This record gives sequence, structure tokens and C-alpha cells, in this order.
Amino acid sequence: MSSAFSSRSRTSRYTSGAEAALTVLLVLLPLALGSAPTWVHGPLVVLAGLAFVLACVGAWRQQRSLHLPLLALPLGAGALLCLLQLVPLPPGLLAVLSPEAAGLRDVVLVPLGLDGPRPLSMDPPATWRELARHLAYLLTFVAAVQVCRSGRARRRLLTTLAFTGAGVAVLGLLHALLGLDTLFGVLAFVHARPPLVTPFGNPNHLAAFLGLSATVSLGLALSSEGRTRAVPYVLATVLSGMGVVLSLSRGGIAFFVFGMLAFALLLLSRRAGTERARTWRRGGMVLLCLLAVLAVGGQAASEHLAAELRTADSVEELRHSKLEQWPVLASVARAYPLGLGRGAFESVFPRYQSQPVIHTATHPENAVLQLATEFGVPGLLLLAVTLWGFGRLWRREGLGAAELAVLAGVAALGLHDLFDFSLELPASAVAAWVALASVARPEDRQRAEAPRGHVPPRVLVAGVALTAVALVALVLGWSTLETAEAELGRLVSARAPLAEVRARGLALIDRHPADHALQDLVGLAYAKAGRAEAAEALAFANRALFLNPVDAWGHRVAAHALLTLGQRTQAFLEYRLAFEAGDQALLWSEALERARTLEELQALTPDTARQAVIFASQLQRAGHQERFLPWLAWARERFDAAPEAAQLWEHEARVRLQRRELAEAEAASAEVSRRAPDALFSYLLRADVLQALGRGNEAVEVLEALGPRFLGNVELAFALARLQVDLGLTRRARESLQQVNPFVSNHSQRAQLYMLEAASYEREGLRTRALESWKSAVRMQPSGSLWFKVARLHESLHQFDAAARAVREGVQLLPEAQRGEGEAWVARLEAAERQRVEERRRERGGSGGADSVLLRALGAEEDLGTVEGEEP
Repeated sequence: MSSAFSSRSRTSRYTSGAEAALTVLLVLLPLALGSAPTWVHGPLVVLAGLAFVLACVGAWRQQRSLHLPLLALPLGAGALLCLLQLVPLPPGLLAVLSPEAAGLRDVVLVPLGLDGPRPLSMDPPATWRELARHLAYLLTFVAAVQVCRSGRARRRLLTTLAFTGAGVAVLGLLHALLGLDTLFGVLAFVHARPPLVTPFGNPNHLAAFLGLSATVSLGLALSSEGRTRAVPYVLATVLSGMGVVLSLSRGGIAFFVFGMLAFALLLLSRRAGTERARTWRRGGMVLLCLLAVLAVGGQAASEHLAAELRTADSVEELRHSKLEQWPVLASVARAYPLGLGRGAFESVFPRYQSQPVIHTATHPENAVLQLATEFGVPGLLLLAVTLWGFGRLWRREGLGAAELAVLAGVAALGLHDLFDFSLELPASAVAAWVALASVARPEDRQRAEAPRGHVPPRVLVAGVALTAVALVALVLGWSTLETAEAELGRLVSARAPLAEVRARGLALIDRHPADHALQDLVGLAYAKAGRAEAAEALAFANRALFLNPVDAWGHRVAAHALLTLGQRTQAFLEYRLAFEAGDQALLWSEALERARTLEELQALTPDTARQAVIFASQLQRAGHQERFLPWLAWARERFDAAPEAAQLWEHEARVRLQRRELAEAEAASAEVSRRAPDALFSYLLRADVLQALGRGNEAVEVLEALGPRFLGNVELAFALARLQVDLGLTRRARESLQQVNPFVSNHSQRAQLYMLEAASYEREGLRTRALESWKSAVRMQPSGSLWFKVARLHESLHQFDAAARAVREGVQLLPEAQRGEGEAWVARLEAAERQRVEERRRERGGSGGADSVLLRALGAEEDLGTVEGEEP
């Protein structure tokens, strides 16, 4: 760094206390699960307020004035905007300032009697929490600016950031070396499976934090006096950089490289004259460290990186990436010119989603759109001021290597947040603001020329007041969407009195008016209350669907209410809409069981031919045999032009085969062959029809002719082997299985192979060999039926003890109510074993009899005879 690091002015112990508070923040926030939990906000506010107060006292004791850089303005203005968004407004003024918020009030809240004034924020508790965070960042930044007036303190803070990043990376490497997939072997991430296990559950956030710390580490290394002092920082750079690479975050790796290259270019552009040679050496060291990190990290994670990069190698993948949400997010920003409320994005965005999603979007994953949607036009103005302030630091003269590294690292972090939201979490945000404070401090020349002053007491009072406001904001923002939904869900699950559920539900809806899940839960409670409350349940479902048009639960509640009201056809249409909104299990597990007529099945049918084919399979499995063929005729006509219609004809042929309507099955098979002449399922169906018609040899010829076309196809080989076993061509069946043995890819397929092999041995009468194959099958795919098959073979070979053990294994896999017959079987086998042992004891006097019994027990006599029924 510049000569600023050589400043030896005496530091007040209060300023040292402020430095200690900032140090704790830099270490605590990354280790506290990446600062993702909401409880982190409490320590953040307390430590930030403490740092500010101590820094002000220290500046007053040293008779220094308080320095407020331009970058403090957007933080303070952001806190003020949060406060303004929380002011309750009368309905008329709300309609003028935010028509969308007024519309939500009229549709969702007024019918429930919640007709009081409403703020601009669509989720006030979330905005209260954001107010606390903005104030904490402001206090942290201003305190860090005062602390960073000391060169030694400035270097210590940056060193803390550098070594914290290295420590987090070391934690991840240790977990990888020990093979731990849970944090410290105890804590498992519920909604994440990070490639590198660290306190950060999100690999993008991990990469963003480590990228900043790695760049700062390298800057500290280049500013160190002497090679020995630079070694720890170089090591920290390599460790943090490896953490970035091993996180497998594509954006994190790309912007880490960008930060390093930007740092090298800054070094090369800021030096001239006599220092040119030294500057080139420093730039070369940056590039050398970058290459070392990429080489070591890339070698360690080459396979995983290749797999990750393959997911972004097509235009289709790019189209379905985060970029496709940007137009939708822009439309949300246009709908809320003054913002929907800082922090309220998670509850509001589902209203504007056009496609069902599996996971809830908590952030836009774009910093510009985040501010545009939550703060509106004022947020974009704050962003412009922030960029202007950062640009002034960028153009500052006389910056050292560490300061240039800070600017490059923060720039990379900010650009990364065009595709992520790392700065929305305190760990990265506090690290970035503290690092920027080391550059935004007063310049040495300005401090020397400026007259000494002191911090007035009102500044100290203001800091205490802001800390108090932040703590009050945390209290007012304690309720989150997750806790509110969990609380109401417990009441509904426990079947609490309907009046209690409604009262608590209305209180939570008043607190989180844009949350559709709360409407769903209250609606579900009303739906369970019977016909008298079904209309009210339907009203809650409609409000939930207003808040989230692709809400599967809303459609489900509506379906329950409509069934109770006797509107069955409309109810099944709601079930179908729930299916299209992503709740596919609901259609199979609940709706199909309740359908009674063909019209209801038609209402349930999905709109796409592909899903209709799946629906046909589930419908056949559900036992709607008397309505299945009429439904198939209707579905085939509806989806006649789609390629999937051939599979509907296949279902027709299969059903006809089961009903032994062979002429109709043959006609349906011919239609399948016409529509899908090259599809494998067409040939397999044709072979089954031929076998049912008694033309098994012709069916075998059909399948055998497909071998060259579908080389190594496991499904074809299994069908051919099954047919060959049925015809007694057992050796040829095993040859067919042997040909595809190298292509079997999972335990299920391997188990089927062993079962077909066992069936072929049984057909030949080789029960001992069949037994070994059945045992192999049950090891691959344990099930009660397979264990019982093993038991029957043991019993046929007079191996009663082994048979009893197999039955016990199978019984353990059955439900409790179905174990009685198996236990009786075990008792019978144990009795037979005792009788056999007693007979052997009586026959012990004659060797011939003993040998005969032994041979019979081993089943060897089964393999001594000739095999009949096999072709030469």
C-alpha cells in the first residue's frame, strides 16, 4: 500500500475498540452460515452501533472531525426510503402513489375487514428488517472510515478479511478431504447441496465472498515489505482462489478472474517512470497467482467443472437461465414506480410469474432489478450515486496495491451481482463496505492540511439513536414469511377451532398481505369444515390465486370446496390446473380416486399429449377399467395430430390383450406400427400380440431382427429373453442376456437380468442354479416377493432352515398387517427342519441312506439328469 500504511499516529483505545467490533463482524458473519439466517441481523446491528459509537468517541478524544464520504449518502438515503415505504397511507393517496398496492388492498384485504391505511411496502416486516440492515451498513461504513485513518488499523482490517476468506476455504477443503457432506459433520443443508461444504450453503455466495478476499489478499501481499511477510498473504490468495474454483460457481469463477485481471491492469496503469519495472513485476505476480489458482483448483475439480460447464453449452440452456426473468422483472418495476417495498420481493413476485416454479424466488438475482423493483425510480437514483462515488475512488491518485486490489475486488463482486444477490447478505455486504472504507478514508494530504476539529456530541447521540431505531426495526420485523406460514400451518394441521384459525390467519395476512400461502392455509381450514364453510374456502382460494395465478395449493383448495358444493366437473378442472401448476402427485393420489364419470376424467386430462400419455398410465393403474377404453377413444381423437397419439394406441392394444380381445389388439397394434414405424415400443407391442395369437416363433424372429438396429438395448434384450423363456428356448435366452450384460446401468436392470436368468434355469429344471440367480436378484433389489421366491426354491430342495431365513427376510419388508401368513410359513418350515434332522439321526446307522439324504438336501440330483425341451 502507499505510505499511508506507515502512519504511526497514536490511536485512541476507543478507536481500537471500534476496530475490534468491525473485526468481529468480518469474522462472525461468514461463519454464521454465510449470514443467511435472520438472527444474524441482531449481532450485526449491535456490533455496528458499538463500532460507530466507539469510533466517534475515539475521534472526539483525538480531536478529529467525522469524515462522511460520498458513498455514505446512498446508505443513509436507502434507510430513509425504507422508512418512507412503511408510512401508512390513506386509500386515496395510496391509489395515486401505487395503484398496484391499492388494487391488492381492495381485492385481498378489504373483503376480510382489513380496510385501514396501508404503507407502500407489500411486506412491512421485511422492510423493517431492511431498514435495520441499511442503518447497520451505514454505521459500519462510517465507523470503518474513521478506523482506517490509521494505516496499521487499515491493514489489520484488510488482513482479517483476507484470512477469514482463507479460513472458510480451508474449512471446505477439510470437509472434502474427510468426505463430510454435512457442516462439521453435524449440520446438513436442507435446501442446498453445495459442492464445497462451508458455512455458505449457496456456492455463488461462497465464490463471491472468496473472490473478494482473494483479491484483497494479493493486494496485501504486494504491499508487504519483504518477501517473508508476503508469504502468508500469497498462501491466503491461493486458498481463497481454490475455494472459488471448487465452489463450481460459473459466475463466481468468471468474475474472480475478472477481478484479478482488473487488479493487474490497475497496477500497470497507475505506475510510470522509475517504478515501471517494479510495476511490471507486480502485475506479473498477479497473473502468476491467478494461473496457479486456476491450475491447482482446475486440476482438483476438473471432472466437476467439465460437467458444470456442459450445462451452459447450448442456446437452450442460456434461454432458460436467469436472463429470461429479466423482462418479467422489468415489468414488475414498471408496475411499482416507487417500489413494492424493500425486502418484499419474495412475497410479491409470485403474482407476476407466468410459469410454475419449484423453488420460491427470494431475490431477482440482479442488483439493478433488485433496486428497481423494491425501491422503484429512487432506487435507480441511489444506484447512480453509488456508482458515481465508486468512480471517484477509482480515479483517486496515489493509491497503493492493497487499495487497488480492494477496488478491483469490489468491482468484480458488484458485477457478479448482476447475476446473483451476494450483496443482499450481510457477510459480503459488510466485507465490501469495510474494504471500501480503507479507500474512502481522508487522503493523507487532506488530513495534514485540514484544521483539527472534533466530533460534536450530537453526532454521537445520532449514532446511538440510529442504533436504537435499527433495534426497534428488528423487533417490528421479527415475523418472516416462513415463520408465519409455519405457525398457521401448525394450527390447520392440529385442526384448531375455525374461529381461532381465522383470527390468527387475518392477523398474519394483515402483516404479510401479499403472501398467497396464508390464504391457502385459511382456505384449507374452511374446506375441512364441511359444506357450510365451502363458499368461504372458495373465496380464500380465489384470493390466493389472485396473488399467485400458478399456485397449485390454491387450485387444490378450490377443488375441495367445489367438490363439497357438488360442482364436480369444475372441481376436477381445478385439479387439472393444480397439476399444470406443478402438483403432479395430487392428480395421481387424490383426483383420480375421486373421479366417477367419463366427463370428470376428461376434465382431469392435461392439455398436452405428453402428459396425457402419463395420465393414461396412471388411469390404468388406478383401476378405472370400465371407463378406460371410452376415455382412450376420446383422448386419441383429441390428440390425434400429436406424435404421442401412437402411445395412446399402444395403451389400447395392451388393454385389449389383457381382456383377451385379440382381434382388437391386433388392429390397435397395426395402428401403432403405422404411426410409429421406427419406434422400439411398436415392435415390442407387435411381439406381444403375436405371442398372444399363438405365433411365438414369429414374435421371436421380429425381436431378433432388431438386434443390429438397437445394439445394446437392454429393454429389447429383456423382452426377447422373456419370450424365449416362455417358448422353452432357455439357452438362447441366456445368450440374449449375456449380450447386453455390459450395458446394464443400474441395480433395477441388473435385478431383472438375474430374474430372467433364474427363470430360464427353472424352466430347465436346474433349481440350484436358479436359486443362485434369485439370490443375486434379491441382493440387487430387495423385496418380499423375491425373498419368498428364494424361500420356495430352498424348500423344494429340502433346505428348510435356509428357506425359513429367506421367509423372515421377506416378512420384514411387508406391512405389519400382512405378516401373519409369512410367520405361519416360518413355523411350518422350522417344524419340517426339526423332522428332517430327526430322520437323519435315525438313519445315521446306514451310510447309503445318509448319502441319499445329503444329496437330496443339496439338490444335486436336480442337476444330474438330462435337460429336455431345449433345441439342439
